[in-house]
Amino acid sequence: MSNPTNRSKAKVPGASPPVNQGPSTKGQTWCVANVQAGKEKLQSALDYACGEGGADCRPIQSGERCFHPDTLEAHASYVFNSYYQKMSRASWTCNFGGAANVVTQLPSNFNCENPTMRGRKMLHLM
Repeated sequence: MSNPTNRSKAKVPGASPPVNQGPSTKGQTWCVANVQAGKEKLQSALDYACGEGGADCRPIQSGERCFHPDTLEAHASYVFNSYYQKMSRASWTCNFGGAANVVTQLPSNFNCENPTMRGRKMLHLM
């Protein structure tokens, strides 16, 4: 279970190269958690995004529409992508110190929509 707070002073460094994960959605990109980064790095990046980064983390709070699955990776992916989309998908906004990657294909486990994204789904991994 993730508990996003702003305990970290993590900065958003340069971008990672895009990777492919699922069916192509022409011209779109998403920002997902890099599970190989480890739990500490993911939590620190999630803390940054929810704090200083200004991402909307309400949907992943207990009882909210994107809380499940209640995993650090799912919550981080939702928040990283929310931040990335908010920042107009600028490549440098999806790295979080190596905790995230840009993907060019829609992940097969999308399940949480964000109505503010004009019909585009926000990433929430199962």
